[in-house]
Amino acid sequence: MDIVFLGMNDAGEEVLEWLQQKEEVDVRAVIEEKEGLEKIRDLRPDLVVSSGFEHIVSKEIIEVPEKGIVNLHPSYLPYNRGANPYIWPLIEDTPAGVSVHFMNEALDEGPIIVRKEVEVRPEDDAETLRNRLMKEQAQLFKDNWGKILSCEAEPQRPELGNIHYREDLDKVSELDLDKEMSLREALDLFRGLSYGDKGLAWFEENGKSYSVRVDISER
Repeated sequence: MDIVFLGMNDAGEEVLEWLQQKEEVDVRAVIEEKEGLEKIRDLRPDLVVSSGFEHIVSKEIIEVPEKGIVNLHPSYLPYNRGANPYIWPLIEDTPAGVSVHFMNEALDEGPIIVRKEVEVRPEDDAETLRNRLMKEQAQLFKDNWGKILSCEAEPQRPELGNIHYREDLDKVSELDLDKEMSLREALDLFRGLSYGDKGLAWFEENGKSYSVRVDISER
């Protein structure tokens, strides 16, 4: 079976290595940039696997592989389609999870092959949750390889979930220090924005900008 791989995040690295060890699989190319999508037309693979590809794929390209394009998404679809899916379960208390689905021309709305809900722990921030989701989605893919090959999938109902775009993160990252909210709401906001060394939350005071993040540990 000829396969082309799209994107490369932590889950993608694990899945790609696993596929390369399978005798019946020939990974013909790894494409990380939008310009490389034309290779799919040239190679005409049986299946395309996507994990962390950050560009929209046209319907014309999606229709090339006989078995379609299978996408790994670190959310419990149809919840948190789109950008930064590991942040919003913390801020908005939506289900966290991982999904394997067939790609269509809409954003993360293709038929679901399999999905799994993942626990959000009290000590989680966006970084720890993302790391766990990466591991979970790679395992979900491997455990359901046969189902993927048989093209079993259920139509998605996007109206039951939610979607976020990149600009949504910008709106919550700049803090309004006078905004009223409960301690729980504030803590969840900071948990969701605690990613990287400095965190994603910030505010301005006396002409200077400050970053904010939280560190939660069990006593």
